[in-house]
Amino acid sequence: MLRVIARDDAAMLAVGLAAMGAALSAVDAAIVRQLDGGLHPMMIAFTRALFGALAVLPMVVMRPSVLKSVYPLRQHMARAALKLVTLVAFFAAFARGPLTDVTAIAFTSPIFVVIGASVMLGERLGGMKILAVAIGFCGAFFVAGPTGAGLTLAMGFALVGAVLQAVIQLMLKSMSSGDRTATLVIWNLLLTVPLAFVLALPFLTMPTAGQMGLLALQGVLGAGCMALMTHAFSLADASIVAPVDFLRLPLVAVLGYVLFGELAKPSVWIGGVLICLAALIASRASRRARPAE
Repeated sequence: MLRVIARDDAAMLAVGLAAMGAALSAVDAAIVRQLDGGLHPMMIAFTRALFGALAVLPMVVMRPSVLKSVYPLRQHMARAALKLVTLVAFFAAFARGPLTDVTAIAFTSPIFVVIGASVMLGERLGGMKILAVAIGFCGAFFVAGPTGAGLTLAMGFALVGAVLQAVIQLMLKSMSSGDRTATLVIWNLLLTVPLAFVLALPFLTMPTAGQMGLLALQGVLGAGCMALMTHAFSLADASIVAPVDFLRLPLVAVLGYVLFGELAKPSVWIGGVLICLAALIASRASRRARPAE
């Protein structure tokens, strides 16, 4: 009985942490939109990585062993490069398109994980996974189709970001078997800074005091979101934690309306619900497919 109560308490804490992470992600998207036109997306990616790295630096100083990895540096570098391109794609999408539409398209990432796992890892596509892929793409059509935002440049950036995010998750699926989550997160942050700096050189500008404050806040929020979600997944099953992330959609919709006067179309909400449903089906099907421990 005590073990059941402890497990329930851990699950409740995990849900709370994931909800906080979703809220931070929604604020992150609003900050990018607020910076729209003032700074290049590559510049935003660099400052985000810089302030995020500074946020985790005390942990590295206090526990240098956290950097110990079983994987070569080039593998961490490849993941950091992909993560950087993913961030820039999403930043460009949030700067150019409606926040709710972009967020809905971003949720297609689990669908691409299912497809990628089948193509790259040889995982079998069962009936539930095929259903999830079909529903997910129907949802994407509602969001980016003729009745939604349309096939705009912003939707294209969001779709690229979702695909690359899926590739990163497939890499993490493999690397997490050898390294601790903290090691993977910290190496990603530390290696992204020099990569982003080199690529941001042509676009470097001196931010205003207000922009610098928003950039610093975004970096801290990004590191905080990773920490919250990482801890949440360590406390409860992914099937409990992952659905909480879908809170981002209504939160982003509220921020988009209050701060920028954006009102999401009904087709976007229909598409968003379908995409979230597809992601849940894919997650449940993947969990059932795992061998019992």
